Formats: sequence, structure tokens, C-alpha cells
Amino acid sequence: MQIIRKKSEMKDLRGIWAREGRVVGFVPTMGALHKGHITLVERSVAECDRTVVSIFVNPLQFGPKEDFGKYPRREKADCEMCEKAGADVVFIPTVEEMYPRGSGTVVEPHPALVSGMCGAKRPGHFRGVLTVVAKLFNIVQPNVAYFGQKDYQQCCVIEQMVLDLDFPVKLVFVPTVREPDGLAMSSRNEYLSKEERKKSVCLYKALKEAERMIVNEKEKEVSKIVERMKEIVQEAGGRIDYIEIVEPKSLRKVESIEESVVIGIAVFIGSTRLIDNIIVCPNRGEIFCDAL
Repeated sequence: MQIIRKKSEMKDLRGIWAREGRVVGFVPTMGALHKGHITLVERSVAECDRTVVSIFVNPLQFGPKEDFGKYPRREKADCEMCEKAGADVVFIPTVEEMYPRGSGTVVEPHPALVSGMCGAKRPGHFRGVLTVVAKLFNIVQPNVAYFGQKDYQQCCVIEQMVLDLDFPVKLVFVPTVREPDGLAMSSRNEYLSKEERKKSVCLYKALKEAERMIVNEKEKEVSKIVERMKEIVQEAGGRIDYIEIVEPKSLRKVESIEESVVIGIAVFIGSTRLIDNIIVCPNRGEIFCDAL
């Protein structure tokens, strides 16, 4: 496995692969890798000829009071995990390499897709996400890129960018990987104390209670479902940032559940903000998808 730090070297290697007719899979990450990330890497290794993993803590997607400075960084362990999973290259650029002095062009997300959920709570976040993903797509030039469903809104805005800007890349969205108790795997879980870790299960419990109400009780009224979810989170000591039930494609809020919906939640457990979601079909319960 190679470690590459320069954009020019990554592009040169990609040129060789292109001449050889290789299918290239790509997994963009911010490091602090866990089993969820490795599931994406393994999927790429299984489906593509070459797999590139990027590790880059992107400053553009952090707000002024967010955790850019303390975001976990452990390059050696991350590279070992990638090599074990079968990755061919880990691309680890510096901030200066990705954003040279004088650069300032950004990619704005489709406004309809960021009017709620994390887009409303973290202004500018998805501008940063799309800008770095667009740059990485241009550097790595993948045939296929893999993302986790845990960041559902991110998947939606990236899919729209690929469509709008004609990126020649296939997107694959992989179901959320969870701990045995249901907590979605996340690099930010490392911030939790033992007591907070116990409380954090309330996100998944609230989501599964919503699913039960929709499927078993045939509840259609969103306000009743959200109220019950709030009770579960607050009983555990969590501070709700948002709970929203939206249409899967447009991310528009729904008031009555007639078809499949995405139930999204963001909660502060102590000072740590955790997000999660599930897709629920009234007749089938929780469902998963490779493409939105």
C-alpha cells in the first residue's frame, strides 16, 4: 500500500491506472477510522480494481466554535487499518496542499437540500463538504465513490452535486454500521465518557420507537412521533438539536406519513453532538439502499 501526500503524485498514479483500464474506488474520510469506514473500504476493494482512501480533516466544514482543533487524528493506526482492509493508496494531503494560498472558490449545495436538519443547524457545513469532495473527485478521479448512510443529508447533497456538475462517478451508499447496542459508529464517539456512552444509545432507541409507531401502530401524525422521540432522548439526559421526518429525495418535511420517510436526529450528549437516521417504510419497517 502506498501513502501519497501530493496532489500531483496522486494524479500521476491515477493516470497510470487509467491507461491500464483499472476501475478505481474511492473512500473519502477525515481519519479516526472505525469499522464503519472499513466497511466502505472493503466494499470498494471487493468491487473495484484499485481502492484509494483519503484522510483529510477538512477545515472548511467546521464552524468557528466546532471541534476542528480536537478532532481525533491518528495517521499510523488509520493507515494500518486501510492496509489490512486491502486499500491500494491512502491519500493524506495537508491543508496547504488542498487549499493553496489564494484559493477561494467553493461549491454551494442545492439550497432546498440544506434548509433543514444539519444544513440548518450548521450553516456553511455542506459548502465545505462539497468543496473538498469536488476537489478530491478531481484529484483521484474515481469511477466509484463510497459513503455511509449515517450522513444521509451529506449523501443527498453530494448526489445532487454529482448530477448538477456532471461528475463521471458512480455513488454507492452503504448502510450505517452500528455497535451491538445500536449506537451508530462515529469518530466523535471517542469524545464520550463512560456515562455519556451509556446515554448515547437514546438516539437509536428513539429512532426504533418511531419505526415501531409507524409500522406497528400505523401512526401517521409526525408531531406525535416526534414528541415520543423527544421524551426518550430527554429521559436519557440528551439535549436535542433536531428531530425531523423528511421525504427521502427532496428532504422536505412531512406532516403525515404515507410513504417511506427518513427520520433524522441530532443530539448533544454532554458536549458531543451525535447524529443518526433510519429510513422507514410504513409497510416494511427500516429499509436500506445503495443509491438514493
